[in-house]
Amino acid sequence: MSIEFGREICGNLATGEAREWLVTNGKGSYASGTVAGTLTRSYHGLLVAALKPPVERTVLLTKLDETAQYNNHSYSLYTNRWAGELINPDGYVNIERFRIEGTIPVWDFVFEDALLEKRIWMEPRADTTYIHYQLKRASQPLTLSIKALVNYRDYHSKTQAGSWRMKIDSITNGLGIKAFNQARTFFLLADNASIVPASGDDWYRNFVLTAERDRGLDYIDDNLFAGTFQATIPPGGTFTFVASTETNPNLNGAAALERRNQYEQKLIQRWQVANPKINQTPDWVNQLVLAADQFIVDRPLPDNPDGKTVIAGYHWFTDWGRDTMISLPGLTLATGRKEIAGSILRTFAKYINRGMLPNVFPDSNRELTDNDYNTVDATLWFFEAIRSYYTATQDKQLLEELFPKLSDIIDAHIQGTRYQIKLDPQDGLIYAGQDGVQLTWMDAKVGNWVVTPRIGKPIEINALWYNALQTMSEFAQHLQKPSQKYDELAKATLQGFQRFWNSAKGYCFDVLDSPTGNDDLLRPNQIFAVSLPKSPLTPEQQQKVVEVCGQTLLTSYGLRSLATDNPQYEGFYGGDQYHRDKAYHQGTVWGWLIGPFVLAHFNVFQDPALARQFLEPIKHHITNAGLGTISEIFNGDLPIEPKGCIAQAWSVAEVLRAWLATDVASS
Repeated sequence: MSIEFGREICGNLATGEAREWLVTNGKGSYASGTVAGTLTRSYHGLLVAALKPPVERTVLLTKLDETAQYNNHSYSLYTNRWAGELINPDGYVNIERFRIEGTIPVWDFVFEDALLEKRIWMEPRADTTYIHYQLKRASQPLTLSIKALVNYRDYHSKTQAGSWRMKIDSITNGLGIKAFNQARTFFLLADNASIVPASGDDWYRNFVLTAERDRGLDYIDDNLFAGTFQATIPPGGTFTFVASTETNPNLNGAAALERRNQYEQKLIQRWQVANPKINQTPDWVNQLVLAADQFIVDRPLPDNPDGKTVIAGYHWFTDWGRDTMISLPGLTLATGRKEIAGSILRTFAKYINRGMLPNVFPDSNRELTDNDYNTVDATLWFFEAIRSYYTATQDKQLLEELFPKLSDIIDAHIQGTRYQIKLDPQDGLIYAGQDGVQLTWMDAKVGNWVVTPRIGKPIEINALWYNALQTMSEFAQHLQKPSQKYDELAKATLQGFQRFWNSAKGYCFDVLDSPTGNDDLLRPNQIFAVSLPKSPLTPEQQQKVVEVCGQTLLTSYGLRSLATDNPQYEGFYGGDQYHRDKAYHQGTVWGWLIGPFVLAHFNVFQDPALARQFLEPIKHHITNAGLGTISEIFNGDLPIEPKGCIAQAWSVAEVLRAWLATDVASS
């Protein structure tokens, strides 16, 4: 299977815009856009650089407006949407074919007898984007004229240019651009081109960003015309345009493309070496192996310049504690990158405070505050990530290093920490929550309104707590330390967990001891009480949980966050922030939950081939929305359209983990 489209997709603006590509560099920087070439998001750009990796992502090179002169005719390769819904020009009609090769987007533009190929990639570990052209077929030379449009803004924002003037200098092989005195200089470069710098105040105004408009946000943006690059390409010849924050990037496009290809080949080879029992990996799974790499980025620390973390999702998320710990096994261990897993665990361990991991790192390098620790589950997923890591590596050194921190976390939960997170000695269950704070993964909040507060004893938190205690007992035995404390705590939690069973309805309460009593809303959180390594439910209860989730919450791409027959159910995710957040965990489908469901199904029925069937629709989804990757969320109502981030770490990670678990089990 390959991700490839012809004119039936490329020649239709709506279908071309609905499909987005993404390339990354491992530092938090990226390039992204649509198949049609239109800008639909503030997050689109050819160089969006993380100026303080992995944060402070800044749009530098927004787009290129390319025109081909061939046989005395002019052909646009670009498409722009302006205020008033004016599409001018309509260069998308010249796209004969689009495809993804590895992670590289490739366009074939065709006019008369000429075929001009364009491809985009980033240099690994550098803020450098290559846009490479090759005249694959022609009866005469082609002249390519490129107008470079730039910006210098936070990727969440828009620009209203006013009288803003940038400094544009001619340099060897290109232009140096400085947006203002304190700004980072960036460079637009090309070998063998004639280059004419612009004035520095020639703004192209009123680009319409339709995806931002659909989200109820500001959607008008301005971009600066920086200069024109022109080159004549003979039949079979090439031309490479380079955008970079590096002072001296390599301008050899062929060599850079080979480096990128080798980098991606090594990712696939590591997957194969790590999983020798796999007979043959389907192409769509290999595609997800490459996608997994896009989320692993640098987070340098003063005492560890090689620190690593996980970007939760593209385009707008940074690194979240919860998402990182959930994603770690699938992104790193499954793909044969154990050393990165260890680095991530050590990185996050540095931020443990009062027995808690941070929920989210800010979009800047400021110090963390109590408000950044508003999560009850990230810390408990930390145990599961370490357990997975130790199972894969037997790395006793890291276990010895982190065991005291893990022990402190357990003690902090027993004694109580932020946000009323505390073990209830009466039933061995964890209580968490206070008014106005969202602590579980169902964390939507609009102003002061927490949409799903879940104050009390949430079921997945206590399933994770039980697993953490069992894990600590095993760790203690590995390190020849006393384990009795953890065994006794786990026994009390196991007994208390039976309170979650709602015998009248045949499934689990979602939250116990909430301010309004026990919450019996049918949500997917109970699936973790079956999918985690140690289940606190009886085998009969486990089967009933899998069956009710399968019959009521399951869709092609994940589980709904609330049953459809509930009056609070929201089947459509869209509109402004209020309407989006109102639906976020009230029926919206979450892609990452398909992994736990598959693992729970396999645990109960012990039929890996049957369990794996639930993953099959993903191979079709990766040809839609974010190409080659998996979306964050989907509408709850049919036809389950993709929404939210076009690429989500835990969606990719959990599908890989579930696919691998069911493959190994069936071999």
